Amino acid sequence: MKLPALLAATLLSLPASAQQLPVPRNLQATYAKGTRAESGLPGPNYWQNSADYKLKVNFDPTTRRVSGTVEIAYHNQSPDSLQQIWFKLYPNLYQKGAARASSMSPEDIGEGMKLEQMTINGEKSTFKAQPQGTDFRASLRRAIAPKQTAQVSISYSYILNKGSHMRTGEVEPNADFVAYFFPRIAVYDDIDGWNRNPYLGSQEFYNDFANFSVDITVPRNFVVWATGDLTNAEKVLAKKYAQRLQDAEKKDGITSIITEADLKTKEITAPGAQNTWHFEAKNVTDFVFATTDHYVWQSSSLVVDPATKRRTRVDAVYNPKHKDYEEVIHFARKTVEAMSYTFPKWPFPYSHETIFDGLDQMEYPMMVNDNPTETREDAITLTDHEIFHTMFPFYMGINETKYGWMDEGWATIGEWIISGIIDPKLNDDYGVAPYAAAAATEVDLPIVTLSTQQTGTAFFLNSYPKPGLGYLYVKDMLGDELFTKALHTYIRNWNGKHPMPYDFFNSMNAGAGRNLNWFWQRWFFDGGYPDLAIQTVTKTGTGYDVVVESKGTKPVPVDLTITFQDNSTQKIHRTIAVWEQGARTVTVPVASTKAVKQVKLGATLVPDSYPKDNVWEGK
Repeated sequence: MKLPALLAATLLSLPASAQQLPVPRNLQATYAKGTRAESGLPGPNYWQNSADYKLKVNFDPTTRRVSGTVEIAYHNQSPDSLQQIWFKLYPNLYQKGAARASSMSPEDIGEGMKLEQMTINGEKSTFKAQPQGTDFRASLRRAIAPKQTAQVSISYSYILNKGSHMRTGEVEPNADFVAYFFPRIAVYDDIDGWNRNPYLGSQEFYNDFANFSVDITVPRNFVVWATGDLTNAEKVLAKKYAQRLQDAEKKDGITSIITEADLKTKEITAPGAQNTWHFEAKNVTDFVFATTDHYVWQSSSLVVDPATKRRTRVDAVYNPKHKDYEEVIHFARKTVEAMSYTFPKWPFPYSHETIFDGLDQMEYPMMVNDNPTETREDAITLTDHEIFHTMFPFYMGINETKYGWMDEGWATIGEWIISGIIDPKLNDDYGVAPYAAAAATEVDLPIVTLSTQQTGTAFFLNSYPKPGLGYLYVKDMLGDELFTKALHTYIRNWNGKHPMPYDFFNSMNAGAGRNLNWFWQRWFFDGGYPDLAIQTVTKTGTGYDVVVESKGTKPVPVDLTITFQDNSTQKIHRTIAVWEQGARTVTVPVASTKAVKQVKLGATLVPDSYPKDNVWEGK
């Protein structure tokens, strides 16, 4: 079904002959302000705020207490004077009384993040009560003027969750994945002003690009992996392990930095009672870390940019009892390689990528928290899906909270394509059957429906398979070369920025040199369902004509498998371009002198809500 109230708007000023997309009034306002342009480019008045974070955090794996300080230089690049600052306190998902989308174990519900002290521009803030929920507003005595920088200092603490693992928490005793662990300033943008959508555990995140300088102090024998580059390896790792890490950054092969035998020596880290690990990360949207004293560490690296010879290091860090993880280093390396050279064919943008053996299936800048899997196929698809998120949302700065399809849909098509590169026998059809079953039912909303307005099946379909299929069908129609040109136009326009949906649609149109709005409208905005049928198969002088009818309104490719009487087969493919002019049928000629025994319609990544009319049997 459509959401007319959501999509009610006047139309863009495109040529009269061009298909136009409906644009909500609040998004049209960005064109009037000049912050965005109908060409897909950032407008002449585009701006975004940023920050420099200096974090010092102490983590005790025994008590799970996180405590630290954060120093923030917040740069107001907006044209507005900011009378207040909104903060995101993500650990308060576990706070008693906090709103959340799912239940938590009672043992994990606590006081949440305690702000012990805060100063803004040297003025101390006092709290009548601790912040409730994940959003916190601090009023300012003096506004932050345009082009000014505010200095914020906070000391804080909280207890990391032991169970109810929601993207962060204890994995097992002495192994923890610590994400969203510090107070951060919310996004202030040209669309909504302050991002006041609370984190409820379902919809994901929206953060500004920032620079991070981080000290993480943990007990001896605990190794730390994190977003950013470890700059003091020689101070926190014993010499031979620091050397192995250095070697891995230059080698194509697999280096075992920490083996099971090494773990038994208890001599991997520096000998102090505690060690402070220092990391630096530039222009990223978040910072996370993981630590343990009993995981092995495999590493490799590869050239991701032939022009500069820049390399990316890939790590797999896991409990050695999880045998399914033994191939993850290979899957991860192949994923980074495929992303750099095949799809999206863009040099992997970061210096390293670490896959950590955790309890979730979640991405972070330069880090992945992946649970063990039961099958090799699951290990492949999970690994490449989460790593693909490096481009979307992190490199592109997408607002996942509102537009989940702008990142999860890309990770889904990335999974479909790269899984087949890693293992050509793998036939990944993630989400296709659920979409075919639910299409045009009351739970099936348009893709462009805000993620904040969706739950359950609607949220899944509109975040994963539906946009993934939409991207795939445009790729198929344009061909690899032109699609890559269009996608790279979008990436160049918006990497390091905050694209909205129409920045994507318009950038793709511009890069392709074609108005694709007919497809964007029907696939991303309209209701309907995919349903092709074989209408007739007719003998002709040169073979057969197969007439395929589109009974549904969702345009999908036409894939025919022709089986002849001698049991030989022929496959015929037509892209979604056959439906561009609104035709309801397409005639597909089959040039052959052999008698046809069967015609079958359909393919793995082509959903069909009514597949019973997809086979024709010859007499």
